[in-house]
Amino acid sequence: MSQGIFINGRRPASKKAVKAAIATSPETVSVEATSVVGTDYDGPVNEMPEGRPIYFAGPDPYTKRNFYGSILRIDGKIVVK
Repeated sequence: MSQGIFINGRRPASKKAVKAAIATSPETVSVEATSVVGTDYDGPVNEMPEGRPIYFAGPDPYTKRNFYGSILRIDGKIVVK
């Protein structure tokens, strides 16, 4: 299942908003683990493990999946696709 994503504690309206927030201030973006069983990362994007992609759906991964994306942290750089 895709994980949830927040910008300053609120669900983003678009993937474009996620990209913009990560480009300007990645500490404001956080990932929500949605799996009850598993090792999904849950926390700020700027502290996520390197080399392990996170797949997200938004604005709400449970009820409203209007956009999808992935986030990957490599050598301290955060990439959103």
